[in-house]
Amino acid sequence: MTLGSALMVVFSKNPVHSVIFLIIAFFAISGHYILLNAQFLAVVNIIVYAGAIMVLFLFVIMLMNLNANLELKKSRLLRFAGFLAGLCLFLILVAALKDAGTKSQIAETNTGSIGLIKNLGTALFTDYVVPFEISSVLFLSAMVGAVVIGKKE
Repeated sequence: MTLGSALMVVFSKNPVHSVIFLIIAFFAISGHYILLNAQFLAVVNIIVYAGAIMVLFLFVIMLMNLNANLELKKSRLLRFAGFLAGLCLFLILVAALKDAGTKSQIAETNTGSIGLIKNLGTALFTDYVVPFEISSVLFLSAMVGAVVIGKKE
Protein backbone atom coordinates (compact mmCIF):
# COMPACT_ATOMS: atom_id res chain seq x y z
CA MET A 1 0.00 0.00 0.00
CA THR A 2 2.86 2.38 0.81
CA LEU A 3 4.71 1.77 -2.43
CA GLY A 4 1.55 1.90 -4.55
CA SER A 5 0.35 5.18 -3.09
CA ALA A 6 3.85 6.68 -3.31
CA LEU A 7 4.02 5.76 -6.99
CA MET A 8 0.58 7.28 -7.54
CA VAL A 9 1.84 10.53 -5.95
CA VAL A 10 4.49 10.74 -8.64
CA PHE A 11 2.43 9.55 -11.61
CA SER A 12 -0.89 11.23 -10.87
CA LYS A 13 -1.78 14.04 -13.31
CA ASN A 14 -4.07 15.90 -10.89
CA PRO A 15 -2.20 17.66 -8.05
CA VAL A 16 -5.10 17.26 -5.61
CA HIS A 17 -5.10 13.50 -6.24
CA SER A 18 -1.35 13.49 -5.59
CA VAL A 19 -1.90 15.08 -2.19
CA ILE A 20 -4.59 12.50 -1.35
CA PHE A 21 -2.26 9.67 -2.33
CA LEU A 22 0.48 11.26 -0.21
CA ILE A 23 -1.88 11.24 2.79
CA ILE A 24 -2.55 7.54 2.18
CA ALA A 25 1.21 6.92 2.02
CA PHE A 26 1.71 8.71 5.36
CA PHE A 27 -1.01 6.62 7.00
CA ALA A 28 0.61 3.45 5.62
CA ILE A 29 3.99 4.53 6.98
CA SER A 30 2.32 5.08 10.36
CA GLY A 31 1.07 1.51 10.14
CA HIS A 32 4.66 0.37 9.64
CA TYR A 33 5.66 2.31 12.76
CA ILE A 34 2.94 0.59 14.76
CA LEU A 35 4.10 -2.82 13.52
CA LEU A 36 7.63 -1.95 14.68
CA ASN A 37 6.27 -1.06 18.15
CA ALA A 38 6.95 2.67 17.79
CA GLN A 39 3.57 4.10 18.72
CA PHE A 40 4.87 7.60 19.43
CA LEU A 41 6.36 7.94 15.94
CA ALA A 42 3.13 6.67 14.41
CA VAL A 43 1.00 9.22 16.27
CA VAL A 44 3.41 12.07 15.51
CA ASN A 45 3.52 11.07 11.85
CA ILE A 46 -0.27 11.13 11.61
CA ILE A 47 -0.68 14.41 13.49
CA VAL A 48 2.17 16.35 11.90
CA TYR A 49 2.45 15.00 8.37
CA ALA A 50 -0.95 13.58 7.48
CA GLY A 51 -2.67 16.39 9.37
CA ALA A 52 -0.94 19.73 9.32
CA ILE A 53 1.51 19.45 6.43
CA MET A 54 -1.00 17.92 4.04
CA VAL A 55 -3.60 20.59 4.80
CA LEU A 56 -0.91 23.16 4.05
CA PHE A 57 -0.06 21.44 0.74
CA LEU A 58 -3.73 21.27 -0.20
CA PHE A 59 -4.25 24.99 0.50
CA VAL A 60 -1.17 25.92 -1.53
CA ILE A 61 -2.38 23.82 -4.47
CA MET A 62 -5.84 25.36 -4.29
CA LEU A 63 -4.47 28.91 -4.04
CA MET A 64 -2.06 28.41 -6.94
CA ASN A 65 -4.86 26.96 -9.09
CA LEU A 66 -2.65 24.27 -10.60
CA ASN A 67 -5.60 22.55 -12.26
CA ALA A 68 -5.84 25.39 -14.79
CA ASN A 69 -2.49 24.66 -16.44
CA LEU A 70 -1.77 20.97 -16.09
CA GLU A 71 -0.16 20.58 -19.51
CA LEU A 72 3.20 22.30 -19.31
CA LYS A 73 5.54 22.75 -22.23
CA LYS A 74 8.66 20.75 -21.54
CA SER A 75 11.70 21.11 -23.72
CA ARG A 76 13.98 18.24 -24.61
CA LEU A 77 16.76 19.75 -22.53
CA LEU A 78 14.59 19.71 -19.38
CA ARG A 79 13.51 16.13 -20.02
CA PHE A 80 17.12 15.05 -20.51
CA ALA A 81 18.17 16.88 -17.32
CA GLY A 82 15.37 15.14 -15.39
CA PHE A 83 16.37 11.76 -16.79
CA LEU A 84 20.02 12.40 -15.92
CA ALA A 85 19.12 13.45 -12.35
CA GLY A 86 16.96 10.34 -11.91
CA LEU A 87 19.73 8.12 -13.24
CA CYS A 88 22.24 9.68 -10.81
CA LEU A 89 19.82 9.14 -7.91
CA PHE A 90 19.34 5.51 -8.96
CA LEU A 91 23.10 4.91 -9.12
CA ILE A 92 23.58 6.46 -5.67
CA LEU A 93 20.82 4.26 -4.21
CA VAL A 94 22.32 1.14 -5.78
CA ALA A 95 25.77 2.02 -4.42
CA ALA A 96 24.36 2.72 -0.93
CA LEU A 97 22.31 -0.47 -0.77
CA LYS A 98 24.97 -2.72 -2.30
CA ASP A 99 26.68 -3.53 0.96
CA ALA A 100 23.65 -3.34 3.23
CA GLY A 101 23.33 -6.55 5.22
CA THR A 102 19.59 -7.03 5.07
CA LYS A 103 19.68 -10.81 5.37
CA SER A 104 21.32 -10.83 8.77
CA GLN A 105 19.12 -8.16 10.34
CA ILE A 106 15.53 -9.00 11.17
CA ALA A 107 13.16 -6.40 12.58
CA GLU A 108 11.34 -7.54 15.70
CA THR A 109 7.66 -6.69 15.58
CA ASN A 110 5.46 -6.22 18.66
CA THR A 111 8.30 -7.10 21.02
CA GLY A 112 10.41 -5.03 23.35
CA SER A 113 9.65 -1.68 24.85
CA ILE A 114 11.86 0.72 22.92
CA GLY A 115 9.22 2.72 21.05
CA LEU A 116 6.52 2.87 23.69
CA ILE A 117 5.13 6.24 24.77
CA LYS A 118 5.32 5.25 28.46
CA ASN A 119 9.10 4.77 28.25
CA LEU A 120 9.51 8.05 26.36
CA GLY A 121 7.57 9.93 29.05
CA THR A 122 9.56 8.27 31.81
CA ALA A 123 12.85 9.24 30.15
CA LEU A 124 11.69 12.81 29.49
CA PHE A 125 10.55 13.45 33.06
CA THR A 126 13.44 11.71 34.85
CA ASP A 127 16.69 11.86 32.87
CA TYR A 128 15.94 14.83 30.59
CA VAL A 129 13.68 16.99 32.76
CA VAL A 130 15.87 20.14 32.57
CA PRO A 131 16.22 20.21 28.74
CA PHE A 132 12.51 19.35 28.46
CA GLU A 133 11.52 22.31 30.65
CA ILE A 134 13.93 24.66 28.85
CA SER A 135 12.43 23.67 25.49
CA SER A 136 8.90 24.20 26.86
CA VAL A 137 9.83 27.75 27.97
CA LEU A 138 11.36 28.34 24.53
CA PHE A 139 8.15 27.19 22.79
CA LEU A 140 6.03 29.32 25.12
CA SER A 141 8.13 32.41 24.37
CA ALA A 142 7.89 31.69 20.62
CA MET A 143 4.08 31.50 20.87
CA VAL A 144 3.91 34.76 22.83
CA GLY A 145 6.23 36.40 20.28
CA ALA A 146 4.05 35.21 17.39
CA VAL A 147 0.95 36.65 19.07
CA VAL A 148 2.68 39.98 19.76
CA ILE A 149 3.98 40.25 16.19
CA GLY A 150 0.62 39.27 14.67
CA LYS A 151 -1.43 41.57 16.91
CA LYS A 152 -2.71 44.77 15.38
CA GLU A 153 -2.01 48.01 17.20
